Amino acid sequence: MANHNEIGKKGEEIAKKYLLDKGYKVLACNYRFKHLEIDIICEKDCHLIIVEVKTRQSSYLAGPEDTVSKTKQKGIIKCANAYIIEHEIDMETRFDIIAIILNTNEKSIVHIEDAFYPLR
Repeated sequence: MANHNEIGKKGEEIAKKYLLDKGYKVLACNYRFKHLEIDIICEKDCHLIIVEVKTRQSSYLAGPEDTVSKTKQKGIIKCANAYIIEHEIDMETRFDIIAIILNTNEKSIVHIEDAFYPLR
């Protein structure tokens, strides 16, 4: 596995533990719809929360959260819609980003709630 894939998987595990420690109920990890994927789907306070995890070794050029483009957001929203239909969910939905910096000197986690919204 390529180094960036290993860092991404490690970041997803850190994010999952972080969410569980904060009282979130994890419903699914790496949910796929066609070629799209959601990293973590969870529930808290009667909300369905769709989480995109971005892990980087440095924030030198940009923070991990800055790499979630509008195109990526549209894909996440489309994938979330498929999950909602498949599981017949009737809850408010929120889209979060968890940005992680992970290297030998640093481990930081930033949880951005309501990071983006579906276009109406």
